[in-house]
Amino acid sequence: MRDDRPLRRVDGIVIHHGGVHMTELNRRALLRTAALAGMATAAGLAGGLTTAAPAGAADSTDVANGPWLVSVGQGVLRIDPDRRTPQRLLSWGDEFSASPDGRWLAFVAGDLFLMDLATGAVRQVTDRAGVRHQWPTWSPDGTRVAVTRNGEALDIIDVATGAAEEVISGHPISRPDWSRDGSMFAFWWRSRSEGPQLRTLTLATGKMRRIYLPEAAGETFGWPAFLPNNQRVVFCTNRWTRDTDVPGGAALASVRVDGTGLKRLTDETRFYMSPVYSPDGRYCAALSVPETNPYPDGGNIIVATDGFGASWWIPGDEYDYSTRLTWARAL
Repeated sequence: MRDDRPLRRVDGIVIHHGGVHMTELNRRALLRTAALAGMATAAGLAGGLTTAAPAGAADSTDVANGPWLVSVGQGVLRIDPDRRTPQRLLSWGDEFSASPDGRWLAFVAGDLFLMDLATGAVRQVTDRAGVRHQWPTWSPDGTRVAVTRNGEALDIIDVATGAAEEVISGHPISRPDWSRDGSMFAFWWRSRSEGPQLRTLTLATGKMRRIYLPEAAGETFGWPAFLPNNQRVVFCTNRWTRDTDVPGGAALASVRVDGTGLKRLTDETRFYMSPVYSPDGRYCAALSVPETNPYPDGGNIIVATDGFGASWWIPGDEYDYSTRLTWARAL
């Protein structure tokens, strides 16, 4: 049911993250390594992710996991669990998000657009002169999409009418994520007094809370995403890996929505970008780079159990210049 309660306005980043082009030699080396190593995901491609997942994963739910969708600078690729070669969905547009029911792809090209993943039809949702939308994220009921506006505001847009309502403004903001229960946003935010940080916003009260402040100046961090239970936020950070020789070396971490309980989730130092949980909540995926490839282009998908006890790669062609990953529900 749609919640039409007015949102309180409170004081209100856009970080553009491109990738390094992957060479053909590196691509072939990775594919050979995947084939020789017999990684779990390679064996599971024919049967889907559930087949590839290690024993002990959570019981299945009524929600079926569908394809991974990858933004590649200009355009969107689709990677099905039973395919090795990505399919191009769009050759234009960027910074997309799949609807909770798996039917629609919200993406931006200045304005906000929707693509019907069942038919391929595209329609324009907004027509706002002088406005640049970025980082769309869906409401749980699939009726609205939140986007950043010109890097300094967060708007909620009704996908049926295109009507927009401002939520916050006045500070640089980027990469918002809407919790699965619809109660909160998490996002990267630059405070005038404290600098870059992660914050949450509770919609019912308009209250913002700082949930993560970097340990040292120059720490790179971001890409907040709610865990399926809405109680914690996972994100990327080099808090523990700043001295590593791994290009872009970082870890995945999580923190409670009240800012307590910081936890490192991954032991291996890797380049990480755009973590996302599966529709059924059993797995977490992210863009990353295997050890066989030294370049931090975010060009491969790594999948882990929700407890991060086991992980595996999705082999295949790299997704050069990839900047965002989402995981769609199966239609």
